[in-house]
Amino acid sequence: MASDKPHINVIFIGHIDQGKSTLVGRLMYDSDALSEQEYRKLEALAQEKGKGTFAFAYMMDTLKEERERGVTIDVNYKKFETKTKFFTVIDAPGHADYIKNMITGTSQADAAVLLVGAKEGIMPQTKEHSFLAKVLGINQVIVAINKMDEVSYDQKRFDEVKLDVLKLLKGSGYKEDLIQIIPVSAWMGDNVAKKSDKLPWYNGPTLLDAMDKFTAPASAENKDLRLPVQDVYNIKGVGTVPVGKVSTGIMKPNDKIVIMPENVQTEVKSIEMHHEQLDAARPGDNIGFNLRKIGPRDIKRGSIIGHVGKTPTVADEFTAQIIVLFHPSAITPGYTPVFHMHTAQISCTITEIVRTLDTKNGGTKEENPKFIKAGDSAIVKIKPTQPLCVEKYSDFPQLGRLAIRDMGKTVAAGVVIDVKAKQY
Repeated sequence: MASDKPHINVIFIGHIDQGKSTLVGRLMYDSDALSEQEYRKLEALAQEKGKGTFAFAYMMDTLKEERERGVTIDVNYKKFETKTKFFTVIDAPGHADYIKNMITGTSQADAAVLLVGAKEGIMPQTKEHSFLAKVLGINQVIVAINKMDEVSYDQKRFDEVKLDVLKLLKGSGYKEDLIQIIPVSAWMGDNVAKKSDKLPWYNGPTLLDAMDKFTAPASAENKDLRLPVQDVYNIKGVGTVPVGKVSTGIMKPNDKIVIMPENVQTEVKSIEMHHEQLDAARPGDNIGFNLRKIGPRDIKRGSIIGHVGKTPTVADEFTAQIIVLFHPSAITPGYTPVFHMHTAQISCTITEIVRTLDTKNGGTKEENPKFIKAGDSAIVKIKPTQPLCVEKYSDFPQLGRLAIRDMGKTVAAGVVIDVKAKQY
């Protein structure tokens, strides 16, 4: 059942092996969202595999391959409540290979918990994830410096990592007074949901208390319906069942909807969330839904659902403000990497570099430069190679974020500032 409390989607990000899945498991166990009985089962399973400390992580890492390798591959969703908020947790992979799932997860999140290992400190993915979170529009972040038990709860080590993290986040554009940094041990349960006597030198909130202070996004219910499709399942006896998160608007059974860019009109038969039927799906709800007379070719990951008459925009071309994070040489017009936008991954061509920006004041640095390189911020024009739904960030923030991937790395990230729509 959906809660009456404000709903926040929170993503747990950070480098591989810093304990993200374990921390989520511990949060849920200590807030009674994971029962003792379920936990005992996971513990037995972990011990049987010879990975006793993975018990909490197993709750999130539900894929068999992940359990065997001890790595989070896909994005997982779990729910729990604090005193005043209802959370859906998006557990994102830390492994570099799986960054596209992290981008999908981050584009759906309202807030982030960034994990940093007390022993290792900042790692390559810590940097990439924190920068992406900021560029993808996440302004609320809590840093959990995890595995404090591995450094004997040493305040000096915590202070060192804290300084590094503050420097990193300020460099990514976060304001220092909004950054909360908390020492925790996910495995031991210190300072996650309960205060720990092993950290007498720390007098701030627990992680759960700090998360309770996150502010829920302003209601997006009165906007037009936009629902990016994350996956499509073909279920025997049921038919085609798409799943995704409502970004804006409200969707109800019997609504007449249009699937874009496929331009297919149909009707909603039923909606469910957490295995319960809903009479309405609202922003933030991760749902599965059934549509009338729909085939697997009519809808796919990356499709956007809207109401008939209020059709999602399909871009002929769009303009974006991007920041180049990495490129071995330089980006020139004609460059055609893969763009990750909402749940779509489509090759697009940068047709024009309009101007570069001064990152300190937002002014113009150079008009029509021949190329842009790592560290540059620029306004660029982009043409998709296949039909792609794109909305302006100012209209629909969740659908106006982008990340550019090439050579196994995130090359750039940014937001859409203008769209020239395709006419249907």
